[in-house]
Amino acid sequence: MRIRLLEQGEDKYWDEYVYRHPRATLCHLYGWGRVIRDTYGHQTYYLVAEDKKDGNEQGLAGVLPLVHIKSLLFGNTLVSMPFLNYGGLLADAEEAEKLLFDEARTLGLRLGVSNIELRHIYPISWTNGQGTMASKDVAVPEPITHKVRMLLDLPESSAKLFESFKSKLRSQIRKPQKEGLVAQIGGAELLDEYYQVFSINMRDLGSPVHSKKLFENIFKEFGSSVRLGIVKYKEAATATGLIFCFKDTVEIIWASSLKSFNHLSPNMLLYWSFLEYVTDAGYRHFDFGRSTPNEGTYRFKEQWGAKPYTLYWYEQGTQRESGKLVNVGAHRYRHKAEEYWQLMPLSIANLLGPLIRKNIPL
Repeated sequence: MRIRLLEQGEDKYWDEYVYRHPRATLCHLYGWGRVIRDTYGHQTYYLVAEDKKDGNEQGLAGVLPLVHIKSLLFGNTLVSMPFLNYGGLLADAEEAEKLLFDEARTLGLRLGVSNIELRHIYPISWTNGQGTMASKDVAVPEPITHKVRMLLDLPESSAKLFESFKSKLRSQIRKPQKEGLVAQIGGAELLDEYYQVFSINMRDLGSPVHSKKLFENIFKEFGSSVRLGIVKYKEAATATGLIFCFKDTVEIIWASSLKSFNHLSPNMLLYWSFLEYVTDAGYRHFDFGRSTPNEGTYRFKEQWGAKPYTLYWYEQGTQRESGKLVNVGAHRYRHKAEEYWQLMPLSIANLLGPLIRKNIPL
Protein backbone atom coordinates (compact mmCIF):
# COMPACT_ATOMS: atom_id res chain seq x y z
CA MET A 1 0.00 0.00 0.00
CA ARG A 2 1.25 3.48 -0.84
CA ILE A 3 0.10 7.01 -0.11
CA ARG A 4 0.11 9.61 -2.86
CA LEU A 5 -1.58 12.80 -3.98
CA LEU A 6 -4.62 12.49 -6.19
CA GLU A 7 -3.71 13.31 -9.77
CA GLN A 8 -5.56 15.51 -12.23
CA GLY A 9 -8.52 13.72 -13.78
CA GLU A 10 -8.89 11.22 -10.92
CA ASP A 11 -11.59 13.12 -9.02
CA LYS A 12 -14.21 10.72 -10.41
CA TYR A 13 -12.53 7.79 -8.63
CA TRP A 14 -12.28 9.82 -5.43
CA ASP A 15 -16.00 10.56 -5.38
CA GLU A 16 -16.90 6.98 -6.28
CA TYR A 17 -14.97 5.88 -3.21
CA VAL A 18 -16.65 8.53 -1.05
CA TYR A 19 -20.13 7.47 -2.17
CA ARG A 20 -19.31 3.83 -1.39
CA HIS A 21 -17.93 4.45 2.08
CA PRO A 22 -20.52 4.14 4.89
CA ARG A 23 -18.87 6.84 7.03
CA ALA A 24 -18.46 9.43 4.29
CA THR A 25 -19.99 12.88 4.61
CA LEU A 26 -20.67 15.51 1.99
CA CYS A 27 -17.50 17.25 3.21
CA HIS A 28 -15.37 14.45 1.73
CA LEU A 29 -16.52 15.13 -1.84
CA TYR A 30 -13.73 16.28 -4.12
CA GLY A 31 -15.68 19.29 -5.33
CA TRP A 32 -15.24 21.13 -2.04
CA GLY A 33 -11.53 21.41 -2.74
CA ARG A 34 -12.29 23.10 -6.06
CA VAL A 35 -14.82 25.41 -4.42
CA ILE A 36 -12.38 26.53 -1.72
CA ARG A 37 -9.46 26.84 -4.12
CA ASP A 38 -11.44 28.83 -6.70
CA THR A 39 -13.00 31.09 -4.07
CA TYR A 40 -10.14 31.84 -1.72
CA GLY A 41 -7.02 30.55 -3.45
CA HIS A 42 -6.07 28.07 -0.72
CA GLN A 43 -3.89 25.14 -1.79
CA THR A 44 -5.51 21.72 -1.45
CA TYR A 45 -3.88 18.33 -0.92
CA TYR A 46 -6.04 15.29 -1.59
CA LEU A 47 -4.24 12.22 -0.24
CA VAL A 48 -5.19 8.69 -1.29
CA ALA A 49 -4.18 5.29 0.03
CA GLU A 50 -3.66 3.05 -2.99
CA ASP A 51 -3.81 -0.74 -2.84
CA LYS A 52 -4.40 -2.49 -6.18
CA LYS A 53 -4.50 -6.05 -4.93
CA ASP A 54 -7.56 -8.30 -5.25
CA GLY A 55 -8.49 -6.89 -8.66
CA ASN A 56 -9.22 -3.39 -7.35
CA GLU A 57 -8.64 -1.43 -10.57
CA GLN A 58 -8.53 2.05 -9.08
CA GLY A 59 -7.01 0.69 -5.90
CA LEU A 60 -8.34 3.30 -3.49
CA ALA A 61 -8.30 2.06 0.10
CA GLY A 62 -8.63 5.42 1.82
CA VAL A 63 -8.76 9.18 1.29
CA LEU A 64 -7.93 12.33 3.26
CA PRO A 65 -8.82 15.80 1.93
CA LEU A 66 -6.66 18.63 3.30
CA VAL A 67 -6.70 22.39 2.79
CA HIS A 68 -3.72 24.59 3.64
CA ILE A 69 -4.69 27.89 5.25
CA LYS A 70 -1.81 30.26 5.96
CA SER A 71 -2.34 33.64 7.59
CA LEU A 72 -0.17 35.98 9.66
CA LEU A 73 -3.14 36.73 11.89
CA PHE A 74 -4.81 33.33 12.20
CA GLY A 75 -1.89 30.94 11.81
CA ASN A 76 -0.64 28.24 9.47
CA THR A 77 -2.73 25.09 9.42
CA LEU A 78 -3.88 22.03 7.46
CA VAL A 79 -7.60 21.41 7.89
CA SER A 80 -10.00 18.67 6.87
CA MET A 81 -12.31 20.42 6.11
CA PRO A 82 -12.40 24.20 6.65
CA PHE A 83 -15.72 26.12 6.64
CA LEU A 84 -17.57 22.79 7.01
CA ASN A 85 -18.57 20.65 9.98
CA TYR A 86 -16.87 17.40 9.06
CA GLY A 87 -14.01 15.79 7.15
CA GLY A 88 -10.97 13.77 8.19
CA LEU A 89 -9.79 10.27 7.42
CA LEU A 90 -11.89 7.87 5.38
CA ALA A 91 -10.46 4.39 4.90
CA ASP A 92 -11.25 0.70 4.59
CA ALA A 93 -8.83 -0.45 7.26
CA GLU A 94 -6.66 0.72 10.12
CA GLU A 95 -3.46 0.41 8.09
CA ALA A 96 -4.67 2.93 5.50
CA GLU A 97 -5.83 5.33 8.22
CA LYS A 98 -2.43 5.24 9.91
CA LEU A 99 -0.50 5.74 6.69
CA LEU A 100 -2.72 8.64 5.64
CA PHE A 101 -2.28 10.24 9.05
CA ASP A 102 1.49 9.82 8.84
CA GLU A 103 1.57 11.38 5.38
CA ALA A 104 -0.54 14.31 6.56
CA ARG A 105 1.95 14.94 9.34
CA THR A 106 4.88 14.69 6.90
CA LEU A 107 3.11 17.15 4.60
CA GLY A 108 2.47 19.46 7.52
CA LEU A 109 6.14 19.45 8.49
CA ARG A 110 7.13 20.22 4.91
CA LEU A 111 4.67 23.12 4.73
CA GLY A 112 5.71 24.40 8.15
CA VAL A 113 2.20 24.30 9.61
CA SER A 114 1.70 24.66 13.34
CA ASN A 115 -1.53 22.71 13.42
CA ILE A 116 -3.27 19.80 11.66
CA GLU A 117 -7.01 19.48 12.23
CA LEU A 118 -9.18 16.48 11.32
CA ARG A 119 -12.93 16.85 11.86
CA HIS A 120 -14.30 13.35 12.42
CA ILE A 121 -17.82 12.10 13.05
CA TYR A 122 -16.33 8.98 14.63
CA PRO A 123 -13.24 8.27 16.78
CA ILE A 124 -10.09 7.09 15.06
CA SER A 125 -10.17 3.35 15.67
CA TRP A 126 -6.55 2.90 16.69
CA THR A 127 -6.44 5.53 19.43
CA ASN A 128 -7.31 4.84 23.03
CA GLY A 129 -8.39 8.34 24.01
CA GLN A 130 -5.10 9.01 25.73
CA GLY A 131 -2.99 9.55 22.62
CA THR A 132 -1.51 6.42 21.12
CA MET A 133 1.08 5.88 18.39
CA ALA A 134 0.67 5.71 14.62
CA SER A 135 2.73 3.55 12.30
CA LYS A 136 5.75 5.87 12.36
CA ASP A 137 5.62 6.61 16.09
CA VAL A 138 3.51 9.70 15.51
CA ALA A 139 1.55 10.73 18.58
CA VAL A 140 -2.18 11.05 17.96
CA PRO A 141 -3.71 13.61 20.35
CA GLU A 142 -6.81 13.07 22.40
CA PRO A 143 -9.83 14.30 20.41
CA ILE A 144 -11.75 17.44 21.27
CA THR A 145 -15.28 16.21 21.95
CA HIS A 146 -17.26 19.14 23.37
CA LYS A 147 -19.29 19.57 20.15
CA VAL A 148 -22.04 17.30 18.86
CA ARG A 149 -23.73 16.61 15.55
CA MET A 150 -27.51 17.03 15.75
CA LEU A 151 -29.22 14.42 13.58
CA LEU A 152 -32.93 13.79 13.02
CA ASP A 153 -34.25 10.53 11.57
CA LEU A 154 -37.06 11.23 9.12
CA PRO A 155 -40.28 9.21 8.70
CA GLU A 156 -41.98 8.26 5.44
CA SER A 157 -43.85 11.54 5.04
CA SER A 158 -43.83 15.12 6.27
CA ALA A 159 -47.35 14.59 7.62
CA LYS A 160 -46.05 11.90 9.99
CA LEU A 161 -43.16 14.14 10.97
CA PHE A 162 -45.48 17.04 11.78
CA GLU A 163 -47.72 14.74 13.84
CA SER A 164 -44.69 13.62 15.86
CA PHE A 165 -43.96 17.16 17.06
CA LYS A 166 -45.16 18.43 20.40
CA SER A 167 -48.12 20.81 20.28
CA LYS A 168 -45.93 23.77 21.24
CA LEU A 169 -43.65 23.20 18.25
CA ARG A 170 -46.60 22.81 15.88
CA SER A 171 -47.96 26.14 17.15
CA GLN A 172 -44.57 27.79 16.61
CA ILE A 173 -44.57 26.57 13.00
CA ARG A 174 -48.10 27.82 12.38
CA LYS A 175 -47.44 31.26 13.90
CA PRO A 176 -45.37 32.70 11.00
CA GLN A 177 -47.82 31.17 8.52
CA LYS A 178 -50.70 32.96 10.24
CA GLU A 179 -48.69 36.19 10.16
CA GLY A 180 -48.48 35.93 6.38
CA LEU A 181 -44.93 34.65 5.99
CA VAL A 182 -44.31 32.45 2.96
CA ALA A 183 -41.47 29.99 2.32
CA GLN A 184 -39.84 29.21 -1.01
CA ILE A 185 -37.25 26.56 -1.86
CA GLY A 186 -35.16 26.80 -5.01
CA GLY A 187 -31.71 26.99 -6.51
CA ALA A 188 -29.19 29.59 -7.62
CA GLU A 189 -31.95 31.96 -8.74
CA LEU A 190 -32.48 32.76 -5.03
CA LEU A 191 -28.82 33.49 -4.31
CA ASP A 192 -29.07 37.30 -4.30
CA GLU A 193 -31.82 37.28 -1.66
CA TYR A 194 -30.05 34.54 0.29
CA TYR A 195 -26.78 36.46 0.44
CA GLN A 196 -28.46 39.73 1.39
CA VAL A 197 -29.93 38.17 4.54
CA PHE A 198 -26.80 36.14 5.23
CA SER A 199 -24.47 39.15 5.01
CA ILE A 200 -26.68 41.37 7.19
CA ASN A 201 -26.93 38.66 9.83
CA MET A 202 -23.17 38.10 9.86
CA ARG A 203 -22.55 41.84 10.24
CA ASP A 204 -25.07 42.04 13.08
CA LEU A 205 -23.33 39.12 14.82
CA GLY A 206 -19.99 40.90 14.47
CA SER A 207 -18.61 38.16 12.25
CA PRO A 208 -16.80 38.55 8.88
CA VAL A 209 -18.95 37.21 6.06
CA HIS A 210 -18.02 34.63 3.45
CA SER A 211 -17.57 35.85 -0.10
CA LYS A 212 -20.65 35.60 -2.30
CA LYS A 213 -18.35 33.85 -4.75
CA LEU A 214 -18.19 30.89 -2.35
CA PHE A 215 -21.89 30.22 -2.84
CA GLU A 216 -21.71 30.83 -6.57
CA ASN A 217 -18.95 28.23 -6.78
CA ILE A 218 -20.93 25.79 -4.62
CA PHE A 219 -23.78 25.91 -7.12
CA LYS A 220 -21.37 25.70 -10.03
CA GLU A 221 -19.80 22.57 -8.55
CA PHE A 222 -22.74 20.73 -7.00
CA GLY A 223 -25.81 22.00 -8.85
CA SER A 224 -29.09 20.43 -7.79
CA SER A 225 -27.54 18.81 -4.70
CA VAL A 226 -27.77 22.29 -3.16
CA ARG A 227 -31.04 24.04 -2.33
CA LEU A 228 -31.77 27.46 -0.89
CA GLY A 229 -34.71 28.33 1.32
CA ILE A 230 -36.17 31.83 1.63
CA VAL A 231 -38.89 32.98 4.04
CA LYS A 232 -40.56 36.23 3.00
CA TYR A 233 -42.84 38.72 4.71
CA LYS A 234 -44.56 41.12 2.31
CA GLU A 235 -41.93 40.38 -0.36
CA ALA A 236 -39.04 41.04 2.06
CA ALA A 237 -36.65 38.15 2.75
CA THR A 238 -36.52 37.54 6.51
CA ALA A 239 -34.73 34.18 6.88
CA THR A 240 -32.62 32.06 4.56
CA GLY A 241 -30.78 28.74 4.60
CA LEU A 242 -28.67 26.46 2.43
CA ILE A 243 -29.02 22.66 2.46
CA PHE A 244 -26.88 20.01 0.80
CA CYS A 245 -28.27 16.61 -0.21
CA PHE A 246 -25.81 13.70 0.06
CA LYS A 247 -26.85 10.04 -0.17
CA ASP A 248 -29.78 9.64 2.26
CA THR A 249 -28.89 12.67 4.40
CA VAL A 250 -29.52 16.39 4.04
CA GLU A 251 -27.43 18.89 6.00
CA ILE A 252 -28.29 22.52 6.61
CA ILE A 253 -24.88 24.18 6.37
CA TRP A 254 -25.70 27.89 6.66
CA ALA A 255 -28.84 29.59 7.96
CA SER A 256 -29.55 33.22 8.82
CA SER A 257 -32.41 35.47 9.81
CA LEU A 258 -32.88 39.19 10.31
CA LYS A 259 -33.27 40.16 13.96
CA SER A 260 -35.82 42.84 13.04
CA PHE A 261 -38.24 40.04 12.09
CA ASN A 262 -37.55 37.70 15.03
CA HIS A 263 -40.96 38.47 16.53
CA LEU A 264 -42.53 36.73 13.50
CA SER A 265 -40.47 33.53 14.01
CA PRO A 266 -39.33 33.14 10.37
CA ASN A 267 -36.70 30.57 11.41
CA MET A 268 -39.41 28.14 12.49
CA LEU A 269 -41.03 28.28 9.06
CA LEU A 270 -37.64 28.04 7.33
CA TYR A 271 -36.66 24.85 9.12
CA TRP A 272 -40.08 23.30 8.78
CA SER A 273 -40.12 24.04 5.05
CA PHE A 274 -36.77 22.31 4.63
CA LEU A 275 -37.89 19.32 6.71
CA GLU A 276 -41.14 19.03 4.77
CA TYR A 277 -39.29 19.25 1.46
CA VAL A 278 -36.58 16.67 2.19
CA THR A 279 -38.86 14.20 3.97
CA ASP A 280 -41.31 14.07 1.07
CA ALA A 281 -38.34 13.77 -1.32
CA GLY A 282 -37.42 10.50 0.39
CA TYR A 283 -34.37 11.46 2.44
CA ARG A 284 -33.95 9.57 5.71
CA HIS A 285 -31.88 11.92 7.88
CA PHE A 286 -31.69 15.67 8.46
CA ASP A 287 -28.42 17.00 9.83
CA PHE A 288 -28.83 20.23 11.80
CA GLY A 289 -25.05 20.66 12.03
CA ARG A 290 -22.82 21.03 15.07
CA SER A 291 -23.71 22.53 18.44
CA THR A 292 -22.45 22.77 22.00
CA PRO A 293 -24.72 20.76 24.35
CA ASN A 294 -27.27 22.78 26.31
CA GLU A 295 -26.52 26.06 24.53
CA GLY A 296 -29.11 27.99 22.51
CA THR A 297 -28.61 26.39 19.10
CA TYR A 298 -28.55 22.94 20.72
CA ARG A 299 -31.94 23.49 22.35
CA PHE A 300 -33.36 24.90 19.11
CA LYS A 301 -32.34 21.75 17.21
CA GLU A 302 -33.36 19.41 20.02
CA GLN A 303 -36.96 20.64 19.96
CA TRP A 304 -37.31 19.22 16.43
CA GLY A 305 -36.36 15.77 17.73
CA ALA A 306 -32.70 15.84 16.68
CA LYS A 307 -30.36 13.58 18.69
CA PRO A 308 -26.77 14.48 19.63
CA TYR A 309 -23.80 12.48 18.33
CA THR A 310 -20.33 13.28 19.62
CA LEU A 311 -17.89 14.86 17.17
CA TYR A 312 -14.19 13.99 17.33
CA TRP A 313 -11.86 16.77 16.26
CA TYR A 314 -8.21 15.78 16.27
CA GLU A 315 -5.73 18.64 16.49
CA GLN A 316 -1.99 18.98 16.89
CA GLY A 317 -0.22 22.15 17.95
CA THR A 318 -3.03 23.50 20.13
CA GLN A 319 -3.53 24.25 23.80
CA ARG A 320 -6.58 23.04 25.68
CA GLU A 321 -8.43 24.13 28.74
CA SER A 322 -11.09 21.91 30.33
CA GLY A 323 -11.28 19.83 27.17
CA LYS A 324 -11.94 22.82 24.92
CA LEU A 325 -9.73 24.27 22.23
CA VAL A 326 -7.98 27.46 23.30
CA ASN A 327 -6.70 29.51 20.40
CA VAL A 328 -4.02 31.58 22.13
CA GLY A 329 -4.08 35.22 21.08
CA ALA A 330 -6.91 34.89 18.56
CA HIS A 331 -9.67 35.41 21.16
CA ARG A 332 -7.93 38.12 23.19
CA TYR A 333 -9.68 40.99 21.43
CA ARG A 334 -12.51 39.02 19.87
CA HIS A 335 -15.42 40.61 21.71
CA LYS A 336 -14.17 44.15 21.13
CA ALA A 337 -13.65 43.38 17.44
CA GLU A 338 -17.21 42.03 17.20
CA GLU A 339 -18.59 45.24 18.68
CA TYR A 340 -16.75 47.36 16.12
CA TRP A 341 -17.80 45.07 13.28
CA GLN A 342 -21.48 45.38 14.20
CA LEU A 343 -21.23 49.15 13.72
CA MET A 344 -19.72 48.85 10.25
CA PRO A 345 -21.78 49.84 7.16
CA LEU A 346 -22.91 46.72 5.31
CA SER A 347 -21.07 47.63 2.11
CA ILE A 348 -17.76 47.91 3.99
CA ALA A 349 -18.42 44.72 5.97
CA ASN A 350 -19.13 42.84 2.74
CA LEU A 351 -15.95 44.19 1.17
CA LEU A 352 -13.61 43.46 4.10
CA GLY A 353 -15.36 40.36 5.45
CA PRO A 354 -14.21 37.81 2.85
CA LEU A 355 -10.59 39.00 3.17
CA ILE A 356 -10.69 37.96 6.83
CA ARG A 357 -13.16 35.06 6.68
CA LYS A 358 -11.07 33.15 4.13
CA ASN A 359 -8.42 32.59 6.81
CA ILE A 360 -10.77 31.43 9.60
CA PRO A 361 -11.29 27.65 9.19
CA LEU A 362 -14.45 27.43 11.32
